Amino acid sequence: MGKEASISTLTETSHRLGGMEISTLDEQLQILPRGAEVLIEALLREGVEAIFGYPGGAVLHIYDELWRVRHAIKHYLVRHEQGAVHMAEGYARASGRVGVALVTSGPGATNAVTGIANAYMDSTPLVVITGQVPTALIGTDAFQEIDTVGITRPCVKHNYLVRDVNELAAVVHEAFYLARSGRPGPVVIDLPKDVSAARCSYSRLDHVDYLRRKRLPTPDARAIAAAAEAMIGAERPVLYVGGGVINSGAADELRAIAEELQLPVTPTLMGLGAFPSSHPLCLGMLGMHGTYAANMAVAESDLLIAVGARFDDRVTGKLSTFAPHARIIHFDIDPASVGKNVAPDVAIVGDAREALTALLERIRAHGRERIATGIERRVRWWERIRAWQRQYPLSFERSGDQIKPQMVVHELGRLTRGEAIISTDVGQHQMWTAQYYPFSYPRQLITSGGLGTMGFGVPAAIGAKIAHPDRQVVAVVGDGGFQMTNQELATAVQYGVPVKIIIMNNKYLGMVRQWQELFYDRTYSEVDLSVAPDFVKLAEAYGAGGFRATHPDELSDVLAAALAYDGVAVVDVQVSKEENVYPIVPAGASSRDMIISSQSPDRW
Repeated sequence: MGKEASISTLTETSHRLGGMEISTLDEQLQILPRGAEVLIEALLREGVEAIFGYPGGAVLHIYDELWRVRHAIKHYLVRHEQGAVHMAEGYARASGRVGVALVTSGPGATNAVTGIANAYMDSTPLVVITGQVPTALIGTDAFQEIDTVGITRPCVKHNYLVRDVNELAAVVHEAFYLARSGRPGPVVIDLPKDVSAARCSYSRLDHVDYLRRKRLPTPDARAIAAAAEAMIGAERPVLYVGGGVINSGAADELRAIAEELQLPVTPTLMGLGAFPSSHPLCLGMLGMHGTYAANMAVAESDLLIAVGARFDDRVTGKLSTFAPHARIIHFDIDPASVGKNVAPDVAIVGDAREALTALLERIRAHGRERIATGIERRVRWWERIRAWQRQYPLSFERSGDQIKPQMVVHELGRLTRGEAIISTDVGQHQMWTAQYYPFSYPRQLITSGGLGTMGFGVPAAIGAKIAHPDRQVVAVVGDGGFQMTNQELATAVQYGVPVKIIIMNNKYLGMVRQWQELFYDRTYSEVDLSVAPDFVKLAEAYGAGGFRATHPDELSDVLAAALAYDGVAVVDVQVSKEENVYPIVPAGASSRDMIISSQSPDRW
């Protein structure tokens, strides 16, 4: 219903409402909620409890309404809009709910784009509300005007420019539906200031429920049957699992299938936690910094079953050499991802949990004897895998005078008993965390995968801790990434969000330096971060606890003290400066071209 039609339902004659005379159209309109109130009411109906944001002129009406409902929706004032979206991402990734960020127009919106793009790449459900100049000024280069819809179009599931206040409630509900349905992702609502000020009636929008009844395609029964037959009969199968397993809540079904058929499982970076890393069937992460056993198993497999993974280049390396002997079965909720990089022999489009449930039933329908025969057929395959694991396990050289970064992660795992929620930035520390922390359950690792965003770790940890206040949440970051968003320490301290932050401080842009060492003849061009704040003093200046470890003998005690600290804690761990992440598959190379360690620089 348009604005004119809505207004026409009001008569200009006097009305009696609640015992009060309303004599003019203008007076009648004043009793209706303004757009900002409609927005907040819609957010409440969507169950929103936390918003991460930064106010500005274009969103003042919204912030005025937020103040009125502060008992129901907690707003967290960030120190930079990028931090707002990363906090919303951490909240969403840890909880499985839609994260919400609110920023103003112009630079507020552009500062949020990195987080929006990050959420898009990693399939994180967000609704980001951006202020916009009044509709009459759009296109005039008004103060703090930017084409938010145009800028964000390539990195969102959908975006809206709301020009009619009567459409606002429907847009909000549809945005939440789109953000969490199918392959999750970010949705942007661009809201002009005059629309947030305009008045309209609020509808319960029961007619929007058709969206909620819309079902995803049911996994094809014939494809499920073909997959079950292939998996039972394969001699060298590998389950390759990604973040889609976590998004769909399919970890239990995945484990049941792996155990039923005794299949080796290798997770991607985004899939860590979908299958317990300590499980005897787990080969560890695959890809550029994956384990030797995982990469070799994929290279030698005759059947690769990909579930909720998109064959990313950091996994596949040189596509023409990826799993060259294998038939491919690909489960994915997004039909656009199936066949995008690797053409599957069997494609199953649908929700991973629904598809794996149907697959498990089909497998069990073959009977115990047939399943046992398949398991027996794979005995020699497992012997080869165990030999690879013994030959090249994940390992590092210990030092008596330098803290090795791998030991930091090992100690963190021991002290937290592998139970903490871990967030990371991007770089060497991220890979060491993926390799050495004992992830055992879904939504335990919160990291930037597809976009590789430095500065993600600290705000994401804050969002995750808000989602799970009773859980230990630790951000493992590098000294480079920490300096991009460390202002969010103020947010954590202000709202009493006691995250723990471990800085792997090697005074370098570590991963870039590693590549320069290995592939650019040690030309260390512009990677020196030796001029930096004293991170302990910086933490204390923000009102957080500051800790430092410089020697291996003190590492365990310092980490234990920081983890036990009653409040936000920052640990400056000064690690060996030129430690490298191994194994490494050079970009664009085959997984067989792994560099195993610094002692064997030649490719295997």
